[in-house]
Amino acid sequence: MNVLVVDDSKFMRNIVKSYFSEIGMPCHYFEAVNGLEALKILQSTRMDLVLLDWNMPAMTGISFLKKVRAIESLKNLPIIMVTSEGAKANVIEAFKSGVSDYILKPIDGRIFKEKIKEIFG
Repeated sequence: MNVLVVDDSKFMRNIVKSYFSEIGMPCHYFEAVNGLEALKILQSTRMDLVLLDWNMPAMTGISFLKKVRAIESLKNLPIIMVTSEGAKANVIEAFKSGVSDYILKPIDGRIFKEKIKEIFG
């Protein structure tokens, strides 16, 4: 399974990847520090899941999400927002923009596992 982890913090990208290891889900990871870099990766490689931060330089997570959902071939790609942006308005905006699910930082391992299972069974 190809997983794209998009976060400007290497520390957070590593934490997200470690949760996949904990649940025993083998993945090939791709990493991007912002939405622009993530879009370039999506143009060349098929992904099964994107884990996306909100606050990043160059292109925010919400801008990336809106661009991806406008691409016909990517409109059903599972995208989980993994962010510290917990304001109700932000969560609503993300779901209106087409996010598949939403996980708040700091990440709770149990919740992470549940969200991944909901997407992949």
